[in-house]
Amino acid sequence: MSRIGRKPIGVPAGVDVKIDGSVVTVKGPKGTLSNTFNSALGISLSDNVITVERPSDNKEHRALHGLTRTLIGNMVEGVTNGYSKTLEVEGVGYRVAKQGKSLVMNLGFSHQVKMLEVDGITIDVPSPNKIVINGIDKQKVGQFAAEVREKRPPEPYKGKGIRYAGERIVRKEGKAGKKK
Repeated sequence: MSRIGRKPIGVPAGVDVKIDGSVVTVKGPKGTLSNTFNSALGISLSDNVITVERPSDNKEHRALHGLTRTLIGNMVEGVTNGYSKTLEVEGVGYRVAKQGKSLVMNLGFSHQVKMLEVDGITIDVPSPNKIVINGIDKQKVGQFAAEVREKRPPEPYKGKGIRYAGERIVRKEGKAGKKK
């Protein structure tokens, strides 16, 4: 039995969950999320607790059991608290700013790099070298953060670039010079 799959999901007050066959819709104070899951799995709601059950022990059902439970748990967490990713920009002359709904980044290129906010995502720039990405969908927040980081990933020699907050960059030693 899946350790994660058999954990029940508690539904906090103020969150409305509707299960219509294999479609689960979660509505909370921050917004609404809906997702379609495999119809073979049994998803049920009783006494503000969501449980996911699998019909058999075959490999596919075992794999989907924990995944489905985690995705539903992330939906409940997203509509109650939301998700956030923080990125740090490091490098001489590297800075970011927000203009309207777009993120404008100076990353050492001959041009500015601009990215528009995606639906369900909000971008905050509390300082010129920090980006905070917020949203209710964990997958969208992580994907957008990865796309921003991809514009100038951190390089291993000086550590310049865009990194996640707390990310450790493995540094390389430069040229050691000619040895006799």
